[in-house]
Amino acid sequence: MTRRSYREVRLPLEEEPPDLMARLVATGLFSPYVVYESSTEWSLAGGALTSLRLAGQEAADLSRVEEWLARTPVTGWRAYGWAAFELGPVLAGAAPSGTDTLLHLIVPADEVRTDGTSVLIRSLDPERLDLLVRLVRTGRSAAAPAERVQLPLEDKGNFRAAVAAALVELQDDGPLTKVILSRRVSVPDHVDLPATYAAGRRANTPARSFLLDLGGIRAVGFSPETVAEVTPGGRVTTRPLAGTRALTGTADEDARLRDDLLSDPKEIHEHAISVKLALEDLAAVCDDTVVSEYMSVLRRGTVQHLASTVTGRLRDGHGPWRAFAALFPAVTATGIPKASAYPLIRALEGRPRGLYAGAVLACDADGTLDAALVLRSVYQQGDRCWLQAGAGIVRQSLPEREHEETCEKLRSIAQYLVPAPEHPDGATGPA
Repeated sequence: MTRRSYREVRLPLEEEPPDLMARLVATGLFSPYVVYESSTEWSLAGGALTSLRLAGQEAADLSRVEEWLARTPVTGWRAYGWAAFELGPVLAGAAPSGTDTLLHLIVPADEVRTDGTSVLIRSLDPERLDLLVRLVRTGRSAAAPAERVQLPLEDKGNFRAAVAAALVELQDDGPLTKVILSRRVSVPDHVDLPATYAAGRRANTPARSFLLDLGGIRAVGFSPETVAEVTPGGRVTTRPLAGTRALTGTADEDARLRDDLLSDPKEIHEHAISVKLALEDLAAVCDDTVVSEYMSVLRRGTVQHLASTVTGRLRDGHGPWRAFAALFPAVTATGIPKASAYPLIRALEGRPRGLYAGAVLACDADGTLDAALVLRSVYQQGDRCWLQAGAGIVRQSLPEREHEETCEKLRSIAQYLVPAPEHPDGATGPA
C-alpha cells in the first residue's frame, strides 16, 4: 500500500495555545474536530481522512483498532477520538447493553499542533494548507466574553438517596468495596463551546484538556487525571486521583483543607484501595509495576485531590491498546472491583454514562498513547446540554458530604460556561 505524506509548515506562535485552538475551531472550518492537550502540546485534528467506530460485541477486541491503524493511508499519522464509559463492561466480557458507539477514532485530514513556542500545520491538501497558514497568522483571539451561564448546582434528583442505597450494598458480604456514583445537572442555555474552552482553560489546572465535536457528541473538558500514558518504549503510566477537598481561593483555608484531606481515614482508605486496583490492572499487561509517587496532593481547578503515580513496562508482544484495555475505565470513576460496580452504577444512575467517565485520547504511529479521563466537562448532544460529576462511595461515606463533593467538582466547569451568541431573530444557537 502506498501511503501519502502530510505537507507541513511551521510558524511562530503568536497567542496562547488554548486561545489559538478555540479561535480556529470557532471558524467552523473543521468537521469533525478534536482538540487535545497532552503533557507537552496542544493539537487540533480537523476532518476525517479515515475513521473507525466500534459498537456492541465488536468493541470487545481492541486488536481491531491496531488492524485499522495498520491500514492508515498516510505516514506519520496521529489518531484522535473517544471511548464511552460503557466500553468498560464490554472489555470485561459483559454483553453489550445497546448499539451505541463505544469507541470512535479518526485520523485527521488536517492538524494544527503547538508546543507553546511554534505552530506546526499539517494537511494533505496544498490549498487547505495555505488556508490554515493564513488562519494561524490572522492574529490573537478576541477578548474573552465576560458573560457566564448562571447555573444552580444543588441536586434536584435523588443523588443522596442513591448514595444511601449504595451504602447498603457496600455493607454486605459481597466483593464490592467502592463505587463511584454521579449525577447530571442540566444546562438550560446553549453554550459557546470554543469560548468556554478558552475561558475555562485559563482558570483551571488540568492534567489534560479537550474540545471536540465527533460522532454526535460535543464536549469541553478539563481532565484531572490520565487513564493511560504509553511511551514508544512501552512504559505505561496511570495516575489515579481519589480523595477530595475544595479549593476556596483563601490560602489558610486551602491549607487547612489539605491537612484535613491528608488525615481523613475515609479519604486515605478510598485512595489506597484505588491505587491497589490500578497496580493490579497494570500488572495484567506489564512487568516491573511500581508506585513511583504515593498520595501527594494535586490542585485541579476548584478542588484538591490525593494523587499517586503507578508505572510498569509492557510485556513483549503487547502494544499500547492492550495497556488501554487493561486500565479502562479508570478505577477512580468506576469502583472496586469494576465488574461488581458496573451493574450498580447503571441501576442507581438509571442511564448510560456515554462520554462521562470515559476517555478522550490520542495515539501516534510511534506507539505513543495518551488517554485522559473525561471529568470536569460540559456535554452537548442534540438539543441537550449538561454537566456531570460523581463521588467515590465507600463504607465510611456520608450522603451529604458526597453531594457536597459533586458540587465542588462541578464548579471547575460551571463557572466558565459562556452562553452562545444570539442570532438576529433573538434565538441562541447551539455552539
